Amino acid sequence: MNKPASSLEAAICISYTTHDGPGAVCAENVRMERILKVLLRTGSWALLLGVPVVLLSPAYGDPCTLQAQLTAAQRQQYEQAARTLIGEVQSGDMSGLQNDTLAAVAADFSGIERSAQALQPLIQQAAITVNELIAFSAGQGQGAQFFCTPPGSSMTVVLSFPSLPSGQYVLAIVHATGVPKPQQIALILAQGPQGRWQLAGFFAKPLLLAGQDGVWYWTRARQYAQNHDQWAAWFYYQIADNLVAPVNFLSSPNLQKLQNEAQKVQPSNLPGQQPTTFSANGQSFQITRVDTSTELGPLDFVIHYAPDPAEAAQLRDPTQARQQVLALMSGMLAVHPGLRTAFHGLWVYADSNGATLFALELPMGQIPGGPAGGNQAGE
Repeated sequence: MNKPASSLEAAICISYTTHDGPGAVCAENVRMERILKVLLRTGSWALLLGVPVVLLSPAYGDPCTLQAQLTAAQRQQYEQAARTLIGEVQSGDMSGLQNDTLAAVAADFSGIERSAQALQPLIQQAAITVNELIAFSAGQGQGAQFFCTPPGSSMTVVLSFPSLPSGQYVLAIVHATGVPKPQQIALILAQGPQGRWQLAGFFAKPLLLAGQDGVWYWTRARQYAQNHDQWAAWFYYQIADNLVAPVNFLSSPNLQKLQNEAQKVQPSNLPGQQPTTFSANGQSFQITRVDTSTELGPLDFVIHYAPDPAEAAQLRDPTQARQQVLALMSGMLAVHPGLRTAFHGLWVYADSNGATLFALELPMGQIPGGPAGGNQAGE
């Protein structure tokens, strides 16, 4: 996300229970949009699924109101405010969007403007649905906590803000669909002067990657985990984690279950702050980063390595450079065969001193060592 639309800070503690047992996570002094991500990707998501999740809080707090508990008039008012803001994004009306933003946020509008401008071509022709509304009211005082409990449920969502201006707020979760790259947008609305609902926070994320949703990646991550293909499982779990969003996957289990599953297959030999050495076909490569990409459409696996002086010299010759990179590609697929079926192809970058000396992308079927799989996203 670009520069946060609000500088409000908050703290939250989440206690959860899954099939793997109880657990808890706490965060303090995090900005408002980080708390919203916690709400969106854990509490609210679980809340909409009706799974057994409890978010703990201090003993005193204020209630918040879920969409099902709002009056018809409130839902209509909040939804109209959200649709107005999204309409301004769709039309590229940045002046209108800034005018409809809370004054304290509009004073530094550049972050929201960049995000909205990047989003505009993606959702210009999209069908807009307001999927969820959550209202909460902050009173006077040093801090504020908000408890949301669905009717007939013992589950409670809690937000704790060490410092929150008094006022009325609404979290609106919006889906923009019917376009090649459907999006989810979360808006924080604040009641401004004369009761007008204005924008106080904004972020967007895709609903799909390479044409598939988070449940698709989650299902296949489990399959790779069962087959002991750790790397394929790990990266598919990471994609699923990023895509799973509130209200979009109502039949899915709790996001915490996904994260627990992912932790069990996390590889120990991934490059981090230090490169990892990978040996293939009589050569050793210093792998500096691995990632995924949909830059060319289908889902590819990306490898960056730092060539030593001898390897760098070979990269000056196109034939030797291709042979070197092919050795790395085929060796990687031999050690991690699940990558061949999980991804459309491999990108390999040879980097030195901040520059790329050589780069090659090949579909799996063109990489020696075995046939391409038929399970990739984007195919």
